[in-house]
Amino acid sequence: MARRKKIYEGKAKILYEGPEPGTIVQYFKDDATAFNAEKKATIEGKGVLNNRLSEFFMTGLNGIGVPTHFIRRLNMREQLCRSCEIIPLEIIVRNVAAGSLSKRLGIEEGTPLPRPIVEYCFKDDALGDPMVSEEHIAAFGWASQQDMDDILHLALRVNDFLSGVMLAAGIRLVDFKIEVGRVFEGDFQRLVVADEISPDSCRLWDIESGQHLDKDVFRRDLGSLTDAYTEVARRLGVMPKTSGPSKPTLIN
Repeated sequence: MARRKKIYEGKAKILYEGPEPGTIVQYFKDDATAFNAEKKATIEGKGVLNNRLSEFFMTGLNGIGVPTHFIRRLNMREQLCRSCEIIPLEIIVRNVAAGSLSKRLGIEEGTPLPRPIVEYCFKDDALGDPMVSEEHIAAFGWASQQDMDDILHLALRVNDFLSGVMLAAGIRLVDFKIEVGRVFEGDFQRLVVADEISPDSCRLWDIESGQHLDKDVFRRDLGSLTDAYTEVARRLGVMPKTSGPSKPTLIN
């Protein structure tokens, strides 16, 4: 489609004005970053895979009544989404100890948690997205108490959905991050899952081998990020099982 005015460019995506009022076009880049962008690389095909995987997850959530900003995929790298006001929080749901949780609390990676743990971080790259409490969120007016109740409900429903989908594909959903936006319909506001859901924003381990199938492959130099994401897409049926490993052919 015709390129429109750029609204915002982040580390992994570019947002453009949409073709209709209240819409945006979300473009997925091949850029990979880690450690607050201290480590950077361009991974060929990553944006295509994340676009298709995020479409798969967002469509599934819409189908079970979890509202998202996703409308439809436009092409291999772009999708049409509803414009929304992003709440300045990253919502992290953890099922298994890993990453920063293991470092902070001294819990061995791979330890199952007694229940899903929901954490909040303030979205600010310059500050390193610091963890915040509900007290901070309320005090600084980032979200109301009703918003927080709705965000928690959304996060746990997303967790239930993703956990089931991944389990069926032989993948353990260790943790994931979502963002939530406000969509305004006249005087009415509702919260929707926004941004993306992809291996960039999830920790995914093979149930049998423990192999990493997420961005930790890039963070920790564990192999080919494209191969890891391609394996996730193949298991979920987004790609045919017979496709070659180097140049994936995605299902239209």
